Amino acid sequence: MYLTPEIKKDIFKKYGKSENDTGSIEGQIALFTYRIQHLTEHVKKNHKDLFTERSLVRLVGKRRKLLDYLKRVDIERYRSIIKQFNLRK
Repeated sequence: MYLTPEIKKDIFKKYGKSENDTGSIEGQIALFTYRIQHLTEHVKKNHKDLFTERSLVRLVGKRRKLLDYLKRVDIERYRSIIKQFNLRK
């Protein structure tokens, strides 16, 4: 499996406040970005896998909603996240 508990802990430790803080916006966006990158590679190899493509679109939408919320609440955190992950609108 591509997303083990150890990888999750590393992501939340690096981008969240701690490895146990799974609710932080930055940690969730980092996790979604990791999953999106993995699914993008999978869809490139398996272009007929429509279920995975649908899941990918849903994940991108969830990440977009979190980014929109962060933009409304704290624009500086939003800008740092965009720079960190090379996300552009």
